[in-house]
Amino acid sequence: MCGIIGMVGRGPVNQALYDGLTVLQHRGQDAAGIMTYDNGRLSLRKNNGLVRDVFRQEHMLQLRGNVGIGHVRYPTAGCSSSAEAQPFYVNSPYGISLAHNGNLTNAEALKRELFLEDLRHINTESDSEILLNVFAHELARPGKLRIDENDVFDAVAEVHRRCSGGYAAVAMINGYGVLAFRDPHGIRPVCYGQRETPDGMEYMVASESVAMDTLGFSLIRELDPGEAVFITMDGKLHTRQCAESPSYTPCLFEYVYLARPDSIIDGVAVYKARLRMGEKLAQKVLRTWPDHDIDVIIPVPDTSRTSALEMAHHLGVTYREGFIKNRYIGRTFIMPGQAQRRKSVRHKLNPIGLEFKGKNVLLVDDSIVRGTTCEQIIQMARDEGAKKVYFASAAPAVRYPNVYGIDMPAANELIAHGRSEDEVARLIGADRLIYQDLEDLEEAVRRGNKQLADFDASCFNGRYVTGDVSEAYLQELARQRSDDAKGGGSAARSEVNDLYQAMNRG
Repeated sequence: MCGIIGMVGRGPVNQALYDGLTVLQHRGQDAAGIMTYDNGRLSLRKNNGLVRDVFRQEHMLQLRGNVGIGHVRYPTAGCSSSAEAQPFYVNSPYGISLAHNGNLTNAEALKRELFLEDLRHINTESDSEILLNVFAHELARPGKLRIDENDVFDAVAEVHRRCSGGYAAVAMINGYGVLAFRDPHGIRPVCYGQRETPDGMEYMVASESVAMDTLGFSLIRELDPGEAVFITMDGKLHTRQCAESPSYTPCLFEYVYLARPDSIIDGVAVYKARLRMGEKLAQKVLRTWPDHDIDVIIPVPDTSRTSALEMAHHLGVTYREGFIKNRYIGRTFIMPGQAQRRKSVRHKLNPIGLEFKGKNVLLVDDSIVRGTTCEQIIQMARDEGAKKVYFASAAPAVRYPNVYGIDMPAANELIAHGRSEDEVARLIGADRLIYQDLEDLEEAVRRGNKQLADFDASCFNGRYVTGDVSEAYLQELARQRSDDAKGGGSAARSEVNDLYQAMNRG
């Protein structure tokens, strides 16, 4: 999960890119970067940290130009490293920079092709650098001194042919414009919009529409799966479908947790979808537990508030805020290691004792991944005097890893993998556990856009829509995403890295 942004303006874009990245900060807190173009020269600032910490006044003054792209990152594998902060850049052809949200499932094979056939060197462990080099190689194929939008779209078509996985990318081609494209399954989101100024129309692309709202841009629409949009330096907008057989399967977890509630993704208002998730949960309680004894419903802030409020309304149960969140602590889901995640939960949330004492409490969260956070939260409620503590998840049981850009760990680190609902309830210490049904979650989202016939729900049902995810791939991904790796353990070198080492030895 990362956030991308790009802009072709009529004046300096540095402040707009900065402001847009702060709005997308929830999509990544590990690193941030901005690259701008001005009269043939590039300016880049990127580093580990939050947007507000990476960019100081001296950096902003150096980011000159009316065209630029930006990125907020969180690592999906291994340790966080400033070397993998984005955007990435290659000189040839023309000078191309790129920022990417998602994950390539055939990254290792692509890395080998790039080295042995395309004669390109990959300097980091980031598949974003691989994606950039694939695009750069395909754009260079015609061997033209000057290119147009058709050449750009042809290169994107080749990217879709070669690359597999979930990806949304924004790229800047020096002297030509800003490009954005989306994978043929539409797994990761990206949209574009416009803003009229006295000097003419400005265009912007971003992971979520909320970035446009805050900057006064009007949302035009989301990119279709496999589609690309190219905005030239003089402000002309071109779009083209670049995939041979696109299918619409957006990631369900975007609506559950990743996206801001004030965003619209694939025509669905995220806030409304989360209200419907709460409604569906209430219906399940009434269907399976009609004689419930819930006294109060309390959300685990912040993402679950919307669902919890609607659930309370439909059940006719009191809704209360029972936890106060310290907003200066990062989201625990994004933290690099399990030890840091465990330590931060109590620092992050403080209970209001009077809302728990002597009551049967239903806690509502957006999802349960590892189970460590909700286990501690349930214990907090008991420590504050709750008689019984029930737990509801707005999402179904997360039983499988996500391979398309969300840091869900190995299957054996997922608390629901291979376990029943009752077994998970015992492990987290809940008196009762209510999971959302997958069909209800899909319907809650689909009601906002009937064209969404299918979704990427792989973390719930183990069905990977790209069709290329093997058990061997999942095992390697598990090794990369292990807490040992995120705690600083060195990962084994890839086959291509071994080739590099062998060649360097002569």
